[in-house]
Amino acid sequence: MMRMTVLASGSRGNSTLVSSSRTRILVDAGLSCRELLKRMQIAGEDPAAIDALLITHEHQDHVQGLAVLARRLGVPVYFTKATHRAWMRWMMPHKRITYAAWLAQRQQDLAQRQAAEAAPPTATLAPAVVGEGRCEDESPAARQDDPCSLPGVEYFAAGSGFSIGDIAITPFTIPHDAADPVGFVFEADGIRMAIATDLGYIPPNVKMAIRNCDVLMIESNHDLEMLRDGPYPWSVKQRVMSRVGHLSNEAAADFLEKNYDGNASYVVLAHLSECNNLPELARVTAERALRDRMSLLANKLVLAEQNMPLEPICL
Repeated sequence: MMRMTVLASGSRGNSTLVSSSRTRILVDAGLSCRELLKRMQIAGEDPAAIDALLITHEHQDHVQGLAVLARRLGVPVYFTKATHRAWMRWMMPHKRITYAAWLAQRQQDLAQRQAAEAAPPTATLAPAVVGEGRCEDESPAARQDDPCSLPGVEYFAAGSGFSIGDIAITPFTIPHDAADPVGFVFEADGIRMAIATDLGYIPPNVKMAIRNCDVLMIESNHDLEMLRDGPYPWSVKQRVMSRVGHLSNEAAADFLEKNYDGNASYVVLAHLSECNNLPELARVTAERALRDRMSLLANKLVLAEQNMPLEPICL
């Protein structure tokens, strides 16, 4: 069995829990730690059962609560190397420190920790370091000195599959204005689930990656007319409509009509803009795209929300 629980989806924060019978992975942490824990409680999910955090890219609406939540749960965080570096720059914009210098400091911390573990029991343990997985949370003073401190950091690369517990993960590159953004396909117990949001268009590699999925979470961010007539500055409108921006209702519908294989039991429309879209408009546009495809009538179309968790999807 696999389960997908969308805790939040939209311009103000994104987070989704993907679970198998033995492993639970939180994809992105775009709300505060307090709010994420609240959403999990509402959805009936146990935060203590989470095995890892997995990050798509470094934009604030995907990493807002990352550091605090990871330290609270004591779980490792999986990034691409470029996303980790970009997240660190976002966390410490006022500090002039290179990534190489930061990594050297972490290695020094590891050496100190190993020395402390070899010392008598009264010795003080050093802060958490890269690559260690679960460990004790660092002190408040350490968190203030290093806001990027995490219980553990693991790296992956787009196009190279890896596993967390019994869930096989395939990350794929997406076109978005971030350092190294990715989408994911998760597979366990014969079930495949895909997350493909924050992409300006759907290139061939994404179309290929999200085939044969039982649950497909795809972006339907904005209505083009609402965006053009809306309050955003023109520069922001251009960015959203660009090939590294966000997927419109029309673009999502075009994919569903022409390229979607129809295998998913659930299609989840996600990352809807509160300012430049309406839930029913996104739904109607997608339903119209599927209307004449008789083989897709069994597919269930659901909309992820910004303010409330989506009912868990279990297969």
